[in-house]
Amino acid sequence: MDFAMIDIEVNGARHSVACAPDTPLLYVLRNDLGLAGSRFGCGGGQCGACFVLVDGRAMASCDLPVSFAVNKNITTIEGLRGEHPVQKALERHQAAQCGYCMGGIVMNAVALLSTNPKPTEAQIRQTLDKNLCRCGSHNRVVRAILDAR
Repeated sequence: MDFAMIDIEVNGARHSVACAPDTPLLYVLRNDLGLAGSRFGCGGGQCGACFVLVDGRAMASCDLPVSFAVNKNITTIEGLRGEHPVQKALERHQAAQCGYCMGGIVMNAVALLSTNPKPTEAQIRQTLDKNLCRCGSHNRVVRAILDAR
């Protein structure tokens, strides 16, 4: 494996990390930067637990090479600092159970609301179809996102 110094911007701060360019962004976030809010779920971009915002778009960081993040603005759940209306609405509605998937759900909802500030329930459900939740809290999550609009 060829290692290189890769510069990325995460949550508004610049970081240089020594890693292979094809290292999954999720590994860099968790192991090198200590940002554990993005979680490993399936490892194939299918469950949404690892979603981050890449230039405002929700993307799975588990199958995204860190080299893709160069010259892009990466935002993790930690970058929202608990202040986003989606996070506050989820708290009000007590929408999270175990919370494992919640970071990815929040990032996906934030991306949706940034492009569509008044989505319908159907649009929210379609967006959240990319997020798997074993606890079955999707109905409360949808109500919270409707409230956050």
